[in-house]
Amino acid sequence: MCGISGILSYGANPREDILSMNEGMIRRGPDGQDIFIDEKHRVALGHRRLAIIDVSSAGSQPMVSLSKRYVIVFNGEIYNASELKQKLTNEVGPMPFRGHSDTEILLEAAAHWGLKQTLNMAKGMWGIALFDRESGEVMLTRDRMGEKPLYFGRVKDSFVFASNLNAISRLAFFDNKINEQVLGTYFKNGYIPAPYSIYEDIYKLEPGSILTIKPPYKEWSIEKYYDIAAVAKKGQDNLFEGSINEAEAELERLLKDAIRGQMLSDVPLGAFLSGGIDSTLVVSLMQALSDKPVRTFTIGFNEEKYNEAKYAAETAKHLGTKHTEMYVGYSDVLSLLEELPECFGEPFADSSELPTMLVSRMTRQHVTVALSGDAGDEFYCGYNIYKDAAAGLSVLQSKLPFIKGPLRSGLGKLILRSPAANVELLRTAGRCFSAATVEDFYRAVRDDDVRAGRLPRCKTELPTAMTQYVDGSLHGNENNLMLMDMLQYLPDDILVKVDRSGMHYSLESRIPLLDRDVMEFAWSLPLEYKMYNLTTKRILRNILYKYVPKEMMDRPKKGFSVPVSIWLREGRMREWAEDTLSTSRPLLSQYLDIKLVDSIWNNYINGGDWNALVWYLLVFASFIEKRHL
Repeated sequence: MCGISGILSYGANPREDILSMNEGMIRRGPDGQDIFIDEKHRVALGHRRLAIIDVSSAGSQPMVSLSKRYVIVFNGEIYNASELKQKLTNEVGPMPFRGHSDTEILLEAAAHWGLKQTLNMAKGMWGIALFDRESGEVMLTRDRMGEKPLYFGRVKDSFVFASNLNAISRLAFFDNKINEQVLGTYFKNGYIPAPYSIYEDIYKLEPGSILTIKPPYKEWSIEKYYDIAAVAKKGQDNLFEGSINEAEAELERLLKDAIRGQMLSDVPLGAFLSGGIDSTLVVSLMQALSDKPVRTFTIGFNEEKYNEAKYAAETAKHLGTKHTEMYVGYSDVLSLLEELPECFGEPFADSSELPTMLVSRMTRQHVTVALSGDAGDEFYCGYNIYKDAAAGLSVLQSKLPFIKGPLRSGLGKLILRSPAANVELLRTAGRCFSAATVEDFYRAVRDDDVRAGRLPRCKTELPTAMTQYVDGSLHGNENNLMLMDMLQYLPDDILVKVDRSGMHYSLESRIPLLDRDVMEFAWSLPLEYKMYNLTTKRILRNILYKYVPKEMMDRPKKGFSVPVSIWLREGRMREWAEDTLSTSRPLLSQYLDIKLVDSIWNNYINGGDWNALVWYLLVFASFIEKRHL
């Protein structure tokens, strides 16, 4: 796990510039750094290292291939590196490898088979840049689902890329403006979805993609090597024909294989344990595969509504893990607020970022790698909205049969323009009135607040994976909603939160449920193996109950959050909020309708239901202020 950077067609100070980019990724790679400069093609590559596999200098980067033709900078892990090495040796013969790092195996595999074929064989997570010293061609690529980040674009006359935006924005010649066109999307979602970023001319490489750019580095092309939508379609067209018991056995086998590969590490390793289905299953299988107690970590809250630590402690005791917990509160969250712009590099406002940062910080005090249970909801029908959306649309249509679609839409718009929009339930109903399909209904529910679209001065609506999704692409409402989330919410919210929060404290996170074979098998499962009689994650639960008694896990889903909506109205967090909105006011007025900002805040502190939008505003204001310091 590392940070990578590059400048193509560099300027007068390539060494200083690439070192500056590396400095912007020091948290991603605190164990060392190096650079590579090719004067012929004017290419500078940088790397910061968090040593996980082969912690010796033999694993250092940038790394030059044995043939001297290729240079790689790589962020991530290849879990089946030993298999690739064996296959490579079988075809090429014995090779004088310098060490046992997965970077070296990946590099020689790409030199032999080509990058695309190598990626199709690899299992892991990655952000990679591969430079061909003969042709000057550079290829950038990101893993299948987007666990690892990769930003790219143009700054002045140079093409640049990096693992985080901070590395790019700290360049001495960086002057890219705020991309006002993304603000409408940000204020609706709380994050900026790929391929966009907060800056003009800087983009996120989308998951499962390869970008190719050649001298003089003016234009690039992007192709998909992995498409989760195509995987979903193929899986649903070729459904698993075995019984639920046979499916459980196969999924358990695949998960154990994935977890076994992800437990390989030359540094201390553990797992997050929240007390929910997904993390408990991952830990259960880790412990089943281990001959010593697995290290597990959780944080708790004194507010009972938000606390799952006691359940995590119970399951840890049952499984026999070496468990560490820490209770956190108001002051702990306050200490994080000033770190958000640095941690995420652009406005990111999923409030569960706060507990994720706290558990990452605590975990890093004990281990360097942590496995996570993320992605269970999206692949196994875990969100209640998946089953509720179709029912909601049906109720809407059946309760108002006398009002046809266009009239119902008009009624919705009327509600949204009236004082009734200050009430969250009515606001949601107003958005949903125009829904004609379950996917429409889901978009309306995901669209957090009606005023979001009116906040930015720029009214451009950019297309996203959610808005461009073709309704009814798959059979079954739940399948379509899960796929919609895999195309946007999972990579652009959940995986961003996990990666950035962990790497802010130099902690590598790994997600077994995103193993290629596990994902593809999940899409071949009949829907009733995932959702049955309103029970979510049926197959995951059944596997888990082999390790943990059912009665220990049967409780309502809580999610992973902190009571920000309560704290923002009182004490020091309210002071921070009002100070942030006040000091950033001149800057905010350049981008937002400041009267509407005031209206939303005043309504909120007097009891209005604007929890999400207020947090989005504060995160944006904090970012804008920090950027101009």
